[in-house]
Amino acid sequence: MNKITNRQAICDTLMEAAKTDKDIVVLCSDSRGSASLAPFFKQYPKQCVEVGIAEQNLVTIAAGLASCGKKSFAVSPASFLSTRSYEQAKVDVAYSGNNVTLVGISGGISYGALGMTHHSCQDVAAFTALPGMRVYMPSDRFQTAVLIKTLLEDDKPAYIRVSRSATEDVYDDSTDFSLDKAQVIKEGQDVLIIACGEMVPNALQAAGKLEADGIRASVIDMYCLKPFDEKTLLEYADRVRLVVTVEEHSPYGGLGSLTALTLARHNPKHVLQIALPDGHIVAGTNKEVFAFYGMDADGIAKQIKRAVKEV
Repeated sequence: MNKITNRQAICDTLMEAAKTDKDIVVLCSDSRGSASLAPFFKQYPKQCVEVGIAEQNLVTIAAGLASCGKKSFAVSPASFLSTRSYEQAKVDVAYSGNNVTLVGISGGISYGALGMTHHSCQDVAAFTALPGMRVYMPSDRFQTAVLIKTLLEDDKPAYIRVSRSATEDVYDDSTDFSLDKAQVIKEGQDVLIIACGEMVPNALQAAGKLEADGIRASVIDMYCLKPFDEKTLLEYADRVRLVVTVEEHSPYGGLGSLTALTLARHNPKHVLQIALPDGHIVAGTNKEVFAFYGMDADGIAKQIKRAVKEV
């Protein structure tokens, strides 16, 4: 069982890159501990900025440093980064085209026991709506590390959301990734399951349960929410009767909406959206919340089996 979180993978990758790249700068809003970035602050104090609980300042300072040639990584809990500093992300980062990577840690319902004030179930909808902003939700530590390395090589704005807990490994250190291209991790002819972030391992396990019942499912890791890989989606959707989306997000404006919109334009299909409800989420650990809403492997498989009978 993997115990390395995606946020730890971000820190490890940035620390390695900072050995030779002094333009990397990491900014936190009283969150270096929860972001697992304390080692970076200790090792590279001249490449860090701590702004305190001031998310708007966090993003604006990151943009200012980027305008001077720095590679800024602004890290804060996703629930606050995507709401309190939205105007700064819109104007100072996306509109201005600054080289800032916004990293939303503890995304979705990672802070499950703290209730809706700490949930970020709208961030994908918010950031995909910003012209010039790319949006990514990596599934495991390996994909996260490659994504960070790749973003260090360009100068465009991006938003990354990662979970708080460690997710089960989907890949390994030999897996090849292409930026902005979805990863096909399983192939089947009956159902297409599209997932992102922490839901990818659950979707993959659900596909295994379905296979035991004679339902063969393809699984796509749509870690790139914007740009959205329409080509891969349409290629695999054309082979099946049912398309299923699984996301740790509101039913509005996230993976399900992006998928349904693409299919409606090019190849209408039955779409089953599995997402968090439009309402205040129950309190509990993330695994308890996923199970409650049928978003764990058993719940996903059960919903798909029911839907397959109806199409």
